[in-house]
Amino acid sequence: MKSVSEKLQRNLFIATFIVPTLVFFFIFTIYPVMQALYYSMFDWSGMSDTKDFIGFDNFTNMFKDPIVLRAIGNDYLLVAGKIVGIMVLATFFAVALTRFNFKLAGFFRSIFFIPNVISVVVIGVLWNFIYNPQIGFLNAFLSLFTEEKVTIAWLGFTSHTIYMLLPPAIWAGIGFYMILLIAAIQNIPESYYEAAQLEGASQWKQFRNITVPLIWEQMKVSIINIMMTTLNGSFVIVWIMTEGGPDNSTHVMGSYLYQMAFRQYHFGYAAAIGVLILVLSLITTVILQRLLRHESVELS
Repeated sequence: MKSVSEKLQRNLFIATFIVPTLVFFFIFTIYPVMQALYYSMFDWSGMSDTKDFIGFDNFTNMFKDPIVLRAIGNDYLLVAGKIVGIMVLATFFAVALTRFNFKLAGFFRSIFFIPNVISVVVIGVLWNFIYNPQIGFLNAFLSLFTEEKVTIAWLGFTSHTIYMLLPPAIWAGIGFYMILLIAAIQNIPESYYEAAQLEGASQWKQFRNITVPLIWEQMKVSIINIMMTTLNGSFVIVWIMTEGGPDNSTHVMGSYLYQMAFRQYHFGYAAAIGVLILVLSLITTVILQRLLRHESVELS
């Protein structure tokens, strides 16, 4: 009887932690997803009391919409650019600040982390000033090397404006992932590097054969996190800097969803875009996990 009572107490103790989490998960994740699926079946403005059931018409219209297709391409362009830019720079700074014994390493860590403390809205406004054709820092810097004042409208061209959103997005994310990689590198025993030095291994060989394999799991988690936050959260930087312009050339799925729902009042269509974002995020996560699959290395 005592064992049954202990088992019951143990199960109740576990349930006190699991049940609230499940409740919050269903309220704030499952319920909104199901609601989005429901609304995506209707032609609804989001403001009226009447909704016209149209089945999958929103989805068929969505795949015929050139702006949706371009927004998907822009999303994956930002995903690829941010993964490469952030991971290369974050890894470089993490290795530099841990392996080369800088006296001011702590200071530089704080400096690189500052963009993560700043609001994304502030970052967007700041880079709008940097790109400003009349008073922007970028044109002022380029004017130092030309006879005439440079007045390029960096955010005014349909062909390349989306690429101009990469520098602020990468700059905003370097510090956070650098800290994660620093923590992973500091967990590597120093004896591994000492043994490699005795064997005559260069810094590059130590990085390739010791550092990367032992921090690979953290790098993989960082890459997947960058992908998920970009597909689901690049809306803010795009909306602050360009609002999807010029000529809808910089729309991502999140910004186009916002425009359709709260500017043009096609709430059902926007819900369908939201469902597409969820599906693409899940598919891309699975594909990335398979591509990044690597035999784990354990510290002994």
